Amino acid sequence: MSRIREVSRVILSQVASDGAGVKLRRSIGGSQIADLDPFLLLDNFGTENPDEYIAGFPWHPHRGFETVTYMIDGLMRHKDSMGSEGVLGPGSVQWMTAGHGIIHSEMPEQEEGRMSGFQLWVNLPAKDKMCAPRYQNIDPENVPSVKLDGVDLRIIAGSVEGPDGVVSGPVTGVATDPVYLDVTLAPGGSFEHAIPEGHTAFVYVFDGTVAVSGKEVEQHHLAILSDGNHVRLTSDKGGRAILVAGRPLGEPVARYGPFVMNTPAEIQKAVRDFQTGNFLMH
Repeated sequence: MSRIREVSRVILSQVASDGAGVKLRRSIGGSQIADLDPFLLLDNFGTENPDEYIAGFPWHPHRGFETVTYMIDGLMRHKDSMGSEGVLGPGSVQWMTAGHGIIHSEMPEQEEGRMSGFQLWVNLPAKDKMCAPRYQNIDPENVPSVKLDGVDLRIIAGSVEGPDGVVSGPVTGVATDPVYLDVTLAPGGSFEHAIPEGHTAFVYVFDGTVAVSGKEVEQHHLAILSDGNHVRLTSDKGGRAILVAGRPLGEPVARYGPFVMNTPAEIQKAVRDFQTGNFLMH
């Protein structure tokens, strides 16, 4: 039976800062909604003012979850405790599974021009929280795109029915079975997409206005969706949004800064490991 996902709540993202003072807009993980299982945080950074991004995100630890960086504009250099280093450019994706522990930095590789994109935090199930860290670094040309009538799609995770068959995103092996689509709608454009029943799902509009299952959602707003098996995005004047979904874990969340575990005792151990130099050891 077809059940469209309606908009159950709309949240205006709040201006915030993170790292060494990078200005951004936070929706999930802010004062309005602490988390949206399995999603822990959603930040949208976007500015042409270097003073608002130049200090970047110096060295910091993570344990117990995944960070997803999706660059729209600009260049960001990544370095980490595993010896990995590289530059994320426009259209690049980095899906990092922190597992038992990683320390990294993300610093602008530019001194002027626009810097914009998203960082999403995705929780890990208890059985995977202490797994070995891993990366899925995806160059722009390896993120498939699909053109439909009035719609341009970039598929980071999940699958879309294109004109020539099913097109799947490059992100694989993630416990929450995610969907992550970048949807650009021309004026009058319309896009309908299936989402597994039971998955948590949201739409974040970052350009123009997008109607989500008939409800208009303006720029910088997050629309949380009700349950169902599909969603419809339309736009009278054009707009751009990310559509994200994932299987909820239904587990307790203990959270302290860059550590996300299941119990306070596990958080205390993470802090102790970091303080004593044992953080990177399983």
